[in-house]
Amino acid sequence: MQLATVLWDQRPTLAATVGDHVLNVPACARPLQRSGQWKDGVPLDMLALISGGPSALRAVQGVSRESIRRLRSGSWRAAARDPRVRPIDGVRFLAPIPRPTKNVFCMGRNYAEHAREQQAEVPEVPVFFTKAPTCVIGHEAPVIYHPVTKNLDYEVELAVVIGRRGINIPRGKAYDYVFGYTILIDVTARDLQKKHLQWFKGKSLDTFCPMGPWIVHKSAIPDPHNLQISLKVNREIRQAGHTGDMVFKIPELIEVLSAGMTLEPGDILATGTPSGVAAGFDPPKWLQVGDVIEAAIEGIGVLRNRVVAPRP
Repeated sequence: MQLATVLWDQRPTLAATVGDHVLNVPACARPLQRSGQWKDGVPLDMLALISGGPSALRAVQGVSRESIRRLRSGSWRAAARDPRVRPIDGVRFLAPIPRPTKNVFCMGRNYAEHAREQQAEVPEVPVFFTKAPTCVIGHEAPVIYHPVTKNLDYEVELAVVIGRRGINIPRGKAYDYVFGYTILIDVTARDLQKKHLQWFKGKSLDTFCPMGPWIVHKSAIPDPHNLQISLKVNREIRQAGHTGDMVFKIPELIEVLSAGMTLEPGDILATGTPSGVAAGFDPPKWLQVGDVIEAAIEGIGVLRNRVVAPRP
């Protein structure tokens, strides 16, 4: 089961994917609650689920299991006809957290080969930067080729979703503060990045943070540093790496980031990208209008976005 935010009857809705179907979690919960067979409160959106802790997760898992049981037993209408359930191919996935409550935390040069292809030193301490929440988009949403850049690049990243509020978190307890994982594409205007002498502007243009398609709970990924990670442009493999090659592992990143700074449920930490970015080729393979980007991480899935021209 994956946890997602989907557009359901034109409204962002908390959903769970089960096989090749998507369950509208609040809609599935209502008949169970009316019948008295489900008394627990069910979160209505992703942030409520994450901040609700284990009890909220159990509620969503329980509603999903019971809904599937009823569908299979015939006590509800068949999945193809039930308004609470839709085929996965017919659902629009938004970013799991469509509008993060703060900037997305990101790690720079956290794979040694990527640092080298950028002619940069491998960092001795984590290099943090952020992306504005306004640049977050979902699966299959268009990435705009803004006219302010000519050097449009891509970076596939494993993103950590924080599940608990905490400060000064020791690395030995870091995973206690993780809710789950998703895929993030750090779209970057390299020329703006260089021009402004820092990374925020070149990484925060609208649509420059595709994320999703869903969140996989940490219980389904026991070792986030044992995953294949890759990215294709128009089906050509550009990046192919392994999360075990991170310079700074997730527990250390959480420890350093939370030192003196509070992390909150729903915060997002992108953990860096392997080599193979457009800027690393000779000549560079910058993204162009019409290009299709497919980012994949083992155990999570595939995040797909197309580059489009801005509207006139």
